[in-house]
Amino acid sequence: MSNTAESTAKRPLRVAIVGAGPAGVYAADILTKSNEVKDGDFEVSIDLFEAYPAPYGLIRYGVAPDHPRIKGIVNALHKVLDRGDIRFLGNVTYGRDLTLHDFRAFYDAVIFSTGAIKDAELDVPGIDLDGSYGAADFVSWYDGHPDVPREWPLDAKEIAVIGNGNVALDVARMLVKHADELLVTEIPDNVYQGLKNSPVTDVHVFGRRGPAQVKFTPLELRELSHARDVDIVLYPEDFEFDEASDDAIRSNNQTKTMVNTMTNWLVEEHAEAEQPSSRRLHLHFLHSPVEIYDDGGSGKVAGIKFERMQLDGTGNVKGTGEFIDYPVQAVYRAIGYHGSALDEIEYDAKRGVIPNEGGRVLDAGGNPVPGIYTTGWIKRGPVGLIGHTKGDALETIGFLLEDRLTLPPAQNPDPQAIIDLLEERGIEYTTWEGWNKLNAHEAALGASWTESAASDGVLRERIKVVPREEMIEISRA
Repeated sequence: MSNTAESTAKRPLRVAIVGAGPAGVYAADILTKSNEVKDGDFEVSIDLFEAYPAPYGLIRYGVAPDHPRIKGIVNALHKVLDRGDIRFLGNVTYGRDLTLHDFRAFYDAVIFSTGAIKDAELDVPGIDLDGSYGAADFVSWYDGHPDVPREWPLDAKEIAVIGNGNVALDVARMLVKHADELLVTEIPDNVYQGLKNSPVTDVHVFGRRGPAQVKFTPLELRELSHARDVDIVLYPEDFEFDEASDDAIRSNNQTKTMVNTMTNWLVEEHAEAEQPSSRRLHLHFLHSPVEIYDDGGSGKVAGIKFERMQLDGTGNVKGTGEFIDYPVQAVYRAIGYHGSALDEIEYDAKRGVIPNEGGRVLDAGGNPVPGIYTTGWIKRGPVGLIGHTKGDALETIGFLLEDRLTLPPAQNPDPQAIIDLLEERGIEYTTWEGWNKLNAHEAALGASWTESAASDGVLRERIKVVPREEMIEISRA
């Protein structure tokens, strides 16, 4: 019998998961419900670590607050953590508060599910001008991330959003929507005030390929049409379809639905002569960014230049040599997320992921590192919807279960030992009980606002607390 098998035969297998977003929670849930655990082959003891004082990761700090499906996902994650068989330890940052050596000492296995929160780079001239932003930073601001500035510069009337994925549409929708429509969500007061004072009139969303190649989903597209006093503007010359586009429309119901929706909008737009709205959301296709430029060396964004593209028959595009300028005062790049390196763990800088085979983390020589695993976007890259994360976690947990008899045993597997270390180091960690306090506090803020004279009949279920210090104080009260 191996050392691990001998040492864990008399105690639960100790597992740490770093990152309490959907990927981390799914991994914990799958492990606790595995046949091996249910059949009594062994017991498992899981600690779920999170850098922020609150759980849920991407769901709390990376998804637009007006998404109707958020509540359902949060409720599902809450049920998992509320069972009591997974311990949540928030406000603990890997690499600063705890090292890999620490985790090795207290756990038999460690799973990294730290996600991807940085913007992918866009290499065009002028990308660093004042008024050029990464979508991830803007998302963090409107989602009340505790570690970003409270203010956001919203002084542009005309804005360009580069990208044709769900994040691009989220950003565009949040920019163009009237702030009062967002009061029914959990947006913090500083976000509401910032958006309410925005002078925006036009938001342009640009995609490099055609309507049949977009990366957003039908739900995202439909949500655009729900914004009050916002016209959706499309352009007939952008509706170009090649052989690959036609094949995609015939064979993929999602593509067919989105193309039909946009085509109907295009027809309705040119058939109706209604009173124009005060704001417009423009959808452009077959545009490849060439340069962001300023006005006479001012250093501030004044416009953006695109090359007109054409489909090449395969669904890809090639340049036409025709260039188009759009006067805008702000540019948001939403071309994808990128993972961040973790201390003492190999990192693929090009892909923004931890090198791995099916979730087993690899060393510099390409060999599996015993006891170290990964799941979620830091494992596979920022692709797929939240639902895909379950299958991803299932694969990782499958390999962990396969390896469990040969894992390097923890030196001090007592669950109290890690708590003692955190307290010894003065780490103000938060707990699941603390999250329930913060959750109740945010709900009370929403109820108080609803009852106020200023509510004007708007029901608010909650208002998100932003300052980290306040979150910690409420959680640890």
